[in-house]
Amino acid sequence: MDDRIATSAEAAENAVLPRRHEVIADPDAQPLGPLPDHITTKPVKSKSPAEWAYERLILYIQKFEETLDAEHEVAMGFAGGELGILRIEGMGYFDPDIVTFHGRDPAGAKTQLVQHVSQLSVMLRALPKRPEAPQARRIGFRLVEDLENSTPRET
Repeated sequence: MDDRIATSAEAAENAVLPRRHEVIADPDAQPLGPLPDHITTKPVKSKSPAEWAYERLILYIQKFEETLDAEHEVAMGFAGGELGILRIEGMGYFDPDIVTFHGRDPAGAKTQLVQHVSQLSVMLRALPKRPEAPQARRIGFRLVEDLENSTPRET
């Protein structure tokens, strides 16, 4: 416990800010760092579970991609099942509680995962880029750009 005194405004702000803690054994690995403004501007209480899960997954994907060399792309393995791997080509959410992943399996078949946030458990993996691709694709950059420049569309 510290002796720091917070104003009522600081206490209210701290009550709605997301908290995160990471300990990583690899000395070269970098934690996520401070959350970008586009994540913290809207209070967590006003986000659906799907929107909040989507935003945080984007941060993890982007940070993971920063560790990849030019010959690898991000993919995800499905934890807790024999569903396999999906090379991530897109991601979305459907309020209040669905997150979607779009991509291809290792054989190149078009794949989409629709998952309830209560079941969300993914493993990010590095896969070699497709041989025919001139360079590895980085979906994390596109996802962050979308968060920064748009508001969710209602259908």
